Amino acid sequence: MLPHDQAGTVPEPRVPDPVSVLVVEDDATIRRAVQLALERYGYRVDVAADGLSGLETFRAGAYDLLILDVMLPELDGIGLCHRIREESLVPVLMMSARGDALDVVAGLEAGADDYVVKPVDTGVLVARIRALLRRVTFEPSQSPPPEAPGHVLVFGDLTVDTLGMEVHRAGKPVPLTPTELRLLLEFAAAPGSVLDRRRLLREVWDYGWEGDTRVVDLCVLRLRKKIGRGRIETVRGFGYKLVRT
Repeated sequence: MLPHDQAGTVPEPRVPDPVSVLVVEDDATIRRAVQLALERYGYRVDVAADGLSGLETFRAGAYDLLILDVMLPELDGIGLCHRIREESLVPVLMMSARGDALDVVAGLEAGADDYVVKPVDTGVLVARIRALLRRVTFEPSQSPPPEAPGHVLVFGDLTVDTLGMEVHRAGKPVPLTPTELRLLLEFAAAPGSVLDRRRLLREVWDYGWEGDTRVVDLCVLRLRKKIGRGRIETVRGFGYKLVRT
């Protein structure tokens, strides 16, 4: 028999809260199309038409993911991403109309986790969103190397807690975005081993297809700034590796 509340009625099953997405896009047609498409997949979507209103909306709400157009009035998407990164580590997906290399690089350097080129297929957009959200709830499946006791990995002045999902450098916490943390955990699971960009795209960005390796290079660059430039070495022609000591 199902449990009853004090009034004798069967309690309603708890429905998980929908994922909340903020879309900042100045083109009304694209903005509406993205909103309707995501709502059909069960997302709760708010929208803004320019960078400044997008920043205000972001600050007034609680969002699981942001989708930012690069070319925005008032405050462009690059500037908006910079402002958001000063306040939050929320996953950010950039949209670029041209797929221009400078747009892509600037967006990723500003702290975006990934990007798509407009016009974007709905299935691709949702796949990228799901991949980003999986990084937020990521649980490492690999065991720590035998030389590191338990779940706390130590590399010089850097400590990585793979259970608590915390990173410290010289005893001070290091704020990492979900993508940066996932990337560091991938390196920490195989210290001293060279990881090529395609593997990192597959394991960190969850690309089941050929992706743009620039996202790897620029995320590595951001990660180096936070954990020490010499902690991750470039092995030319192959990829990157985490220095053990």
